[in-house]
Amino acid sequence: MRIWIDLANSPHVPFFRALIPEFTARDRQVEITARDFAQTVELASQAGMTPHVIGGHGGGSITGKAGNLVGRAAALRKWALGIRTVTLMDYEHQPANHLAFRLASRVIVPRAFPAAELRKYGASLRKVRRYEGTKEDVYLADFSADPAFTDVLRKLGVASEDVLIVVRPPAREALYHRFENELFDELLSRLTSRADARIILLPRSDAQRAEYEKRGWPNLIMPRAALDGANLIAAADLVVSAGGTMNREAAALGVPAVSIYAGKGAAIATNRLARGD
Repeated sequence: MRIWIDLANSPHVPFFRALIPEFTARDRQVEITARDFAQTVELASQAGMTPHVIGGHGGGSITGKAGNLVGRAAALRKWALGIRTVTLMDYEHQPANHLAFRLASRVIVPRAFPAAELRKYGASLRKVRRYEGTKEDVYLADFSADPAFTDVLRKLGVASEDVLIVVRPPAREALYHRFENELFDELLSRLTSRADARIILLPRSDAQRAEYEKRGWPNLIMPRAALDGANLIAAADLVVSAGGTMNREAAALGVPAVSIYAGKGAAIATNRLARGD
């Protein structure tokens, strides 16, 4: 049996990196495609994957994103020759679910994903399968911090005595994020005023990188190469993210985290907070 995995965004890499050994141990042949977006291809290569690159960033406009989404779906369908597909999702307010849920043969979501949202996006309950916890629990279950990662931080200018704050800005160009988040910039300005802090910011695009480079904050670090996300979060004293994945990773690793996401709250995040995780 051949299994096709599509990596559309960077958080998909660690998730499927944890699953691929299970597939190969069962004599399954794995084929991988990836979108050239948010260091997804670079991270996949670092994880030992050799993906076929199909599609890239759709830009900031809604029309550009919609055209890119439909065009990439058509290209993937042609590449995969119409085989049965499974889609995994953990955010119920992603407009692209309208397309993904309808085209998929099977939809896999966390237990907390609302049934009403599944129906709204065209996923009949007969093709839905649920799992406990979050996707971050899957690939961080056996995580052990790499002691050598301190050398990576040292090369970036982060000393052991520094307060390390890892931040992820809003996904301003995403379909689910068509609004401004002024709180993030206000908080970042306050954090960079601390002389004892080193802030590693992980921009989502070249435009974001250029925007924050203009600020000239001396203790703001934006690495050029992709970093191992789990080791980076494990080394942090605080994680601040305007998205969901990084905060859930921090929760799984027991690292203090602050979410300043300004969009609709996700049921999976609310459920996890209610359990005190």
